[in-house]
Amino acid sequence: MTAVADTSAALGHEIDRSGDPLIRVEGVWKIFGRHADRVIGTPDADLPRAELREKHGCVAAVRNVSFDVWPREVFVVMGLSGSGKSTLVRTLIRLIEPTAGRVEIAGKDVTAASQTELRELRRHTSSMVFQHFGLLAHRRVVDNVAFGLEIQGVPKAERLARAEKILRLVGLEDSGNQFPDQLSGGMQQRVGLARAFAVDPAVMLYDEPFSALDPLIRRDMQDEVIRLQHDTGKTMVFITHDLPEALRLGDRIAIMRDGAIVQLGTPEELVGSPADEYVENFVRDIPRSHVLTLRWIMREPRAGEADGPRLDVRTTVRNAIPAIVGSERAICAVEGDNVVGVVDRETVLTAIAGES
Repeated sequence: MTAVADTSAALGHEIDRSGDPLIRVEGVWKIFGRHADRVIGTPDADLPRAELREKHGCVAAVRNVSFDVWPREVFVVMGLSGSGKSTLVRTLIRLIEPTAGRVEIAGKDVTAASQTELRELRRHTSSMVFQHFGLLAHRRVVDNVAFGLEIQGVPKAERLARAEKILRLVGLEDSGNQFPDQLSGGMQQRVGLARAFAVDPAVMLYDEPFSALDPLIRRDMQDEVIRLQHDTGKTMVFITHDLPEALRLGDRIAIMRDGAIVQLGTPEELVGSPADEYVENFVRDIPRSHVLTLRWIMREPRAGEADGPRLDVRTTVRNAIPAIVGSERAICAVEGDNVVGVVDRETVLTAIAGES
Protein backbone atom coordinates (compact mmCIF):
# COMPACT_ATOMS: atom_id res chain seq x y z
CA MET A 1 0.00 0.00 0.00
CA THR A 2 1.58 3.29 -1.13
CA ALA A 3 1.66 6.21 1.33
CA VAL A 4 1.26 9.74 0.01
CA ALA A 5 2.33 12.62 2.24
CA ASP A 6 -0.35 15.18 3.00
CA THR A 7 0.73 18.53 1.57
CA SER A 8 -1.92 20.62 3.32
CA ALA A 9 -0.60 23.32 5.66
CA ALA A 10 -2.59 21.95 8.58
CA LEU A 11 -5.19 19.33 9.29
CA GLY A 12 -7.03 21.50 11.77
CA HIS A 13 -7.67 21.09 15.48
CA GLU A 14 -10.02 18.83 17.33
CA ILE A 15 -13.30 20.35 18.50
CA ASP A 16 -14.65 18.88 21.72
CA ARG A 17 -18.26 17.79 21.21
CA SER A 18 -18.18 15.22 24.00
CA GLY A 19 -20.16 17.41 26.40
CA ASP A 20 -22.27 20.55 26.25
CA PRO A 21 -21.56 23.56 24.01
CA LEU A 22 -19.44 26.25 25.67
CA ILE A 23 -21.72 28.94 24.22
CA ARG A 24 -25.43 28.46 23.60
CA VAL A 25 -27.44 31.21 21.92
CA GLU A 26 -31.21 30.74 21.69
CA GLY A 27 -33.60 33.08 19.89
CA VAL A 28 -31.66 36.29 20.47
CA TRP A 29 -33.21 39.54 19.28
CA LYS A 30 -31.93 43.09 19.48
CA ILE A 31 -34.36 45.77 18.41
CA PHE A 32 -33.43 49.40 18.96
CA GLY A 33 -36.38 51.69 19.64
CA ARG A 34 -38.89 52.63 22.34
CA HIS A 35 -41.49 49.99 21.47
CA ALA A 36 -39.16 47.11 20.65
CA ASP A 37 -40.87 44.68 23.03
CA ARG A 38 -44.17 45.13 21.17
CA VAL A 39 -42.69 43.95 17.87
CA ILE A 40 -41.25 40.56 18.84
CA GLY A 41 -43.77 37.78 18.42
CA THR A 42 -45.85 39.68 15.85
CA PRO A 43 -45.79 39.44 12.05
CA ASP A 44 -44.20 42.90 11.98
CA ALA A 45 -40.99 41.41 13.38
CA ASP A 46 -40.27 40.01 9.91
CA LEU A 47 -40.76 43.32 8.11
CA PRO A 48 -37.81 44.67 6.11
CA ARG A 49 -35.81 47.17 8.13
CA ALA A 50 -37.07 50.25 6.30
CA GLU A 51 -40.71 49.23 6.77
CA LEU A 52 -40.20 48.34 10.42
CA ARG A 53 -38.58 51.70 11.07
CA GLU A 54 -41.39 53.56 9.29
CA LYS A 55 -44.18 51.65 11.06
CA HIS A 56 -42.77 51.37 14.60
CA GLY A 57 -39.72 53.61 14.75
CA CYS A 58 -37.59 50.56 15.53
CA VAL A 59 -34.49 49.01 14.00
CA ALA A 60 -34.05 45.23 14.15
CA ALA A 61 -30.29 44.70 14.43
CA VAL A 62 -30.44 41.00 15.40
CA ARG A 63 -33.40 38.78 14.50
CA ASN A 64 -34.05 35.47 16.24
CA VAL A 65 -30.46 34.18 16.13
CA SER A 66 -29.61 30.75 17.55
CA PHE A 67 -26.37 28.75 17.46
CA ASP A 68 -24.02 26.70 19.63
CA VAL A 69 -20.24 27.02 19.90
CA TRP A 70 -18.25 24.01 21.08
CA PRO A 71 -15.07 23.93 23.16
CA ARG A 72 -11.95 24.59 21.02
CA GLU A 73 -14.07 25.75 18.08
CA VAL A 74 -13.36 28.87 16.02
CA PHE A 75 -16.84 30.18 15.18
CA VAL A 76 -16.91 33.04 12.66
CA VAL A 77 -19.81 35.44 12.15
CA MET A 78 -19.56 37.18 8.80
CA GLY A 79 -21.63 39.81 7.05
CA LEU A 80 -21.59 43.20 5.38
CA SER A 81 -21.80 46.46 7.32
CA GLY A 82 -25.20 46.70 8.98
CA SER A 83 -25.81 42.95 8.97
CA GLY A 84 -25.90 42.83 12.79
CA LYS A 85 -22.74 40.82 13.41
CA SER A 86 -21.05 43.28 15.78
CA THR A 87 -24.29 43.87 17.69
CA LEU A 88 -24.67 40.11 18.03
CA VAL A 89 -21.22 39.52 19.54
CA ARG A 90 -21.81 42.33 22.04
CA THR A 91 -25.06 40.76 23.20
CA LEU A 92 -23.15 37.59 24.14
CA ILE A 93 -21.67 39.32 27.20
CA ARG A 94 -24.36 42.03 27.40
CA LEU A 95 -22.25 44.95 26.32
CA ILE A 96 -25.50 45.46 24.42
CA GLU A 97 -28.61 44.16 26.18
CA PRO A 98 -30.56 41.71 24.02
CA THR A 99 -34.24 42.52 23.63
CA ALA A 100 -35.19 38.86 23.87
CA GLY A 101 -33.61 35.42 23.88
CA ARG A 102 -31.11 33.55 26.01
CA VAL A 103 -27.31 33.34 26.06
CA GLU A 104 -25.42 30.76 28.07
CA ILE A 105 -21.63 30.71 28.46
CA ALA A 106 -19.81 27.96 30.33
CA GLY A 107 -23.08 26.80 31.87
CA LYS A 108 -24.08 30.25 33.16
CA ASP A 109 -27.19 32.09 31.99
CA VAL A 110 -25.72 35.41 30.86
CA THR A 111 -29.11 36.97 30.17
CA ALA A 112 -30.21 36.38 33.77
CA ALA A 113 -26.91 37.42 35.37
CA SER A 114 -26.70 40.25 37.88
CA GLN A 115 -24.31 43.14 37.28
CA THR A 116 -21.85 41.57 39.73
CA GLU A 117 -22.03 38.24 37.91
CA LEU A 118 -21.59 40.02 34.58
CA ARG A 119 -18.44 41.73 35.81
CA GLU A 120 -17.05 38.36 36.91
CA LEU A 121 -17.95 36.86 33.51
CA ARG A 122 -16.15 39.64 31.66
CA ARG A 123 -13.11 39.48 33.94
CA HIS A 124 -12.63 35.73 34.15
CA THR A 125 -14.62 33.80 31.53
CA SER A 126 -14.44 35.93 28.39
CA SER A 127 -12.07 38.40 26.76
CA MET A 128 -12.85 40.70 23.85
CA VAL A 129 -10.49 42.07 21.21
CA PHE A 130 -11.72 45.11 19.28
CA GLN A 131 -10.62 46.78 16.06
CA HIS A 132 -9.33 49.72 18.10
CA PHE A 133 -6.75 48.40 20.50
CA GLY A 134 -7.62 50.68 23.45
CA LEU A 135 -4.11 50.41 24.88
CA LEU A 136 -3.12 52.63 27.79
CA ALA A 137 -0.61 55.04 26.27
CA HIS A 138 1.03 55.99 29.57
CA ARG A 139 1.72 52.37 30.56
CA ARG A 140 4.42 50.02 29.37
CA VAL A 141 3.47 47.13 27.11
CA VAL A 142 3.89 44.61 29.93
CA ASP A 143 1.60 46.67 32.16
CA ASN A 144 -1.01 46.85 29.37
CA VAL A 145 -0.93 43.07 29.07
CA ALA A 146 -1.25 42.71 32.84
CA PHE A 147 -4.11 45.21 33.11
CA GLY A 148 -6.92 42.62 33.20
CA LEU A 149 -5.10 40.72 35.93
CA GLU A 150 -4.72 43.97 37.85
CA ILE A 151 -8.49 44.47 37.66
CA GLN A 152 -8.89 40.94 39.03
CA GLY A 153 -6.72 41.85 42.01
CA VAL A 154 -3.80 39.58 41.13
CA PRO A 155 -0.61 40.59 43.01
CA LYS A 156 1.84 42.67 40.98
CA ALA A 157 4.69 40.17 40.80
CA GLU A 158 2.35 37.38 39.73
CA ARG A 159 0.56 39.43 37.08
CA LEU A 160 3.81 40.75 35.58
CA ALA A 161 5.21 37.23 35.40
CA ARG A 162 2.05 36.09 33.64
CA ALA A 163 2.19 39.09 31.26
CA GLU A 164 5.80 38.33 30.35
CA LYS A 165 4.88 34.72 29.63
CA ILE A 166 2.05 35.82 27.30
CA LEU A 167 4.32 38.34 25.57
CA ARG A 168 6.62 35.43 24.72
CA LEU A 169 3.59 33.55 23.39
CA VAL A 170 2.82 36.37 20.91
CA GLY A 171 6.45 37.06 20.02
CA LEU A 172 6.82 40.36 21.88
CA GLU A 173 9.15 39.28 24.65
CA ASP A 174 11.59 42.09 23.77
CA SER A 175 8.93 44.84 23.80
CA GLY A 176 7.65 44.66 27.37
CA ASN A 177 9.32 47.88 28.51
CA GLN A 178 8.30 49.92 25.49
CA PHE A 179 5.20 52.12 25.29
CA PRO A 180 2.36 51.51 22.80
CA ASP A 181 3.19 54.51 20.60
CA GLN A 182 6.64 53.04 19.99
CA LEU A 183 5.11 49.99 18.29
CA SER A 184 3.71 49.42 14.81
CA GLY A 185 -0.01 48.83 14.30
CA GLY A 186 0.51 45.09 13.98
CA MET A 187 2.58 44.97 17.16
CA GLN A 188 -0.04 47.01 19.01
CA GLN A 189 -2.68 44.51 17.98
CA ARG A 190 -0.46 41.71 19.28
CA VAL A 191 -0.42 43.55 22.61
CA GLY A 192 -4.22 43.60 22.46
CA LEU A 193 -4.23 39.85 21.84
CA ALA A 194 -1.79 39.28 24.68
CA ARG A 195 -3.91 41.34 27.08
CA ALA A 196 -6.97 39.25 26.19
CA PHE A 197 -5.09 35.95 26.63
CA ALA A 198 -3.45 37.00 29.90
CA VAL A 199 -6.59 36.41 31.98
CA ASP A 200 -6.84 32.86 30.56
CA PRO A 201 -10.49 33.18 29.48
CA ALA A 202 -12.64 30.27 28.39
CA VAL A 203 -13.94 32.30 25.43
CA MET A 204 -12.18 34.78 23.14
CA LEU A 205 -14.41 37.27 21.31
CA TYR A 206 -12.97 39.17 18.35
CA ASP A 207 -14.89 42.08 16.82
CA GLU A 208 -13.25 42.79 13.44
CA PRO A 209 -9.87 43.14 15.15
CA PHE A 210 -7.78 43.39 11.98
CA SER A 211 -9.97 45.60 9.79
CA ALA A 212 -7.73 48.66 10.19
CA LEU A 213 -4.50 46.82 9.37
CA ASP A 214 -2.89 46.70 5.93
CA PRO A 215 -3.24 43.40 4.04
CA LEU A 216 0.20 41.98 4.83
CA ILE A 217 -0.05 42.70 8.55
CA ARG A 218 -3.61 41.41 8.52
CA ARG A 219 -2.43 38.12 7.07
CA ASP A 220 0.27 37.90 9.74
CA MET A 221 -2.32 38.49 12.46
CA GLN A 222 -4.57 35.79 11.03
CA ASP A 223 -1.60 33.44 11.20
CA GLU A 224 -1.11 34.53 14.80
CA VAL A 225 -4.71 33.74 15.72
CA ILE A 226 -4.43 30.31 14.08
CA ARG A 227 -1.19 29.61 15.95
CA LEU A 228 -2.54 30.83 19.28
CA GLN A 229 -5.66 28.72 18.90
CA HIS A 230 -3.52 25.69 18.12
CA ASP A 231 -1.21 26.36 21.09
CA THR A 232 -3.89 27.23 23.66
CA GLY A 233 -7.04 25.47 22.47
CA LYS A 234 -9.17 28.54 23.19
CA THR A 235 -12.76 28.74 22.00
CA MET A 236 -13.12 31.75 19.72
CA VAL A 237 -15.97 33.78 18.24
CA PHE A 238 -14.59 35.93 15.43
CA ILE A 239 -16.49 38.74 13.69
CA THR A 240 -15.46 39.82 10.20
CA HIS A 241 -16.81 41.29 6.96
CA ASP A 242 -14.05 39.60 4.94
CA LEU A 243 -14.95 36.21 3.45
CA PRO A 244 -11.37 34.99 2.80
CA GLU A 245 -10.60 35.77 6.45
CA ALA A 246 -13.71 33.87 7.56
CA LEU A 247 -12.85 30.85 5.41
CA ARG A 248 -9.27 30.85 6.64
CA LEU A 249 -10.08 31.03 10.34
CA GLY A 250 -13.46 29.42 10.85
CA ASP A 251 -14.35 25.86 11.73
CA ARG A 252 -17.92 27.00 11.08
CA ILE A 253 -19.20 30.27 9.66
CA ALA A 254 -22.54 32.02 10.15
CA ILE A 255 -23.38 34.47 7.38
CA MET A 256 -25.69 37.27 8.49
CA ARG A 257 -27.98 39.52 6.48
CA ASP A 258 -30.37 42.13 7.90
CA GLY A 259 -29.89 40.77 11.43
CA ALA A 260 -30.59 37.11 10.64
CA ILE A 261 -28.35 34.13 9.91
CA VAL A 262 -28.94 33.06 6.30
CA GLN A 263 -26.53 30.10 6.39
CA LEU A 264 -24.46 28.40 9.06
CA GLY A 265 -21.97 25.75 8.11
CA THR A 266 -18.38 24.75 7.51
CA PRO A 267 -16.33 26.59 4.90
CA GLU A 268 -16.87 23.61 2.61
CA GLU A 269 -20.64 23.76 3.03
CA LEU A 270 -20.77 27.46 2.25
CA VAL A 271 -18.57 27.21 -0.84
CA GLY A 272 -19.80 23.83 -2.03
CA SER A 273 -23.51 24.27 -1.32
CA PRO A 274 -24.55 27.91 -0.79
CA ALA A 275 -28.04 28.19 0.72
CA ASP A 276 -29.31 30.97 -1.52
CA GLU A 277 -28.33 33.54 -4.11
CA TYR A 278 -27.04 35.92 -1.44
CA VAL A 279 -24.50 33.38 -0.15
CA GLU A 280 -23.72 32.23 -3.68
CA ASN A 281 -22.74 35.79 -4.60
CA PHE A 282 -20.47 35.93 -1.57
CA VAL A 283 -18.55 32.77 -2.45
CA ARG A 284 -18.58 33.13 -6.25
CA ASP A 285 -14.98 34.32 -6.50
CA ILE A 286 -13.56 31.80 -4.03
CA PRO A 287 -11.66 28.98 -5.81
CA ARG A 288 -13.51 25.83 -4.82
CA SER A 289 -10.34 23.74 -4.91
CA HIS A 290 -8.82 25.91 -2.15
CA VAL A 291 -11.69 25.16 0.25
CA LEU A 292 -13.25 21.81 -0.63
CA THR A 293 -11.56 18.76 0.88
CA LEU A 294 -11.50 15.15 -0.19
CA ARG A 295 -14.40 14.49 2.17
CA TRP A 296 -16.59 16.76 0.05
CA ILE A 297 -15.76 15.23 -3.36
CA MET A 298 -15.00 11.57 -2.59
CA ARG A 299 -17.11 8.66 -3.79
CA GLU A 300 -17.57 5.07 -2.62
CA PRO A 301 -14.68 2.73 -3.50
CA ARG A 302 -15.20 0.24 -6.28
CA ALA A 303 -13.74 -3.25 -6.27
CA GLY A 304 -9.96 -3.17 -5.86
CA GLU A 305 -9.76 0.60 -5.15
CA ALA A 306 -9.43 0.51 -1.37
CA ASP A 307 -5.70 -0.22 -1.40
CA GLY A 308 -4.54 2.73 -3.49
CA PRO A 309 -2.35 5.66 -2.37
CA ARG A 310 -3.66 7.40 0.75
CA LEU A 311 -4.39 10.99 1.71
CA ASP A 312 -6.05 12.35 4.82
CA VAL A 313 -9.72 13.05 4.12
CA ARG A 314 -9.23 16.66 5.30
CA THR A 315 -6.71 17.45 2.55
CA THR A 316 -7.91 20.24 0.26
CA VAL A 317 -8.48 19.44 -3.40
CA ARG A 318 -5.74 21.88 -4.39
CA ASN A 319 -3.19 20.12 -2.21
CA ALA A 320 -4.35 16.69 -3.35
CA ILE A 321 -4.06 17.41 -7.08
CA PRO A 322 -0.32 16.53 -7.43
CA ALA A 323 -0.89 13.11 -5.86
CA ILE A 324 -4.01 12.49 -7.93
CA VAL A 325 -2.38 13.53 -11.20
CA GLY A 326 0.74 11.50 -10.41
CA SER A 327 -1.12 8.29 -9.67
CA GLU A 328 -2.69 5.84 -12.11
CA ARG A 329 -4.92 4.61 -9.31
CA ALA A 330 -7.67 6.33 -7.36
CA ILE A 331 -6.52 8.03 -4.16
CA CYS A 332 -7.93 6.63 -0.93
CA ALA A 333 -9.32 9.27 1.43
CA VAL A 334 -8.58 8.08 4.94
CA GLU A 335 -9.74 9.06 8.40
CA GLY A 336 -7.31 7.57 10.85
CA ASP A 337 -6.62 4.08 9.52
CA ASN A 338 -9.98 3.76 7.76
CA VAL A 339 -10.63 4.32 4.07
CA VAL A 340 -13.79 6.45 3.90
CA GLY A 341 -13.87 7.10 0.14
CA VAL A 342 -11.83 7.45 -3.02
CA VAL A 343 -10.98 10.32 -5.34
CA ASP A 344 -9.88 10.13 -8.95
CA ARG A 345 -9.26 12.65 -11.73
CA GLU A 346 -12.89 12.68 -12.77
CA THR A 347 -14.14 13.59 -9.30
CA VAL A 348 -11.57 16.40 -9.09
CA LEU A 349 -12.59 17.84 -12.45
CA THR A 350 -16.25 17.74 -11.38
CA ALA A 351 -15.42 19.46 -8.08
CA ILE A 352 -13.57 22.38 -9.60
CA ALA A 353 -15.87 22.83 -12.60
CA GLY A 354 -16.89 26.44 -12.97
CA GLU A 355 -13.76 27.95 -11.42
CA SER A 356 -12.42 30.92 -13.31
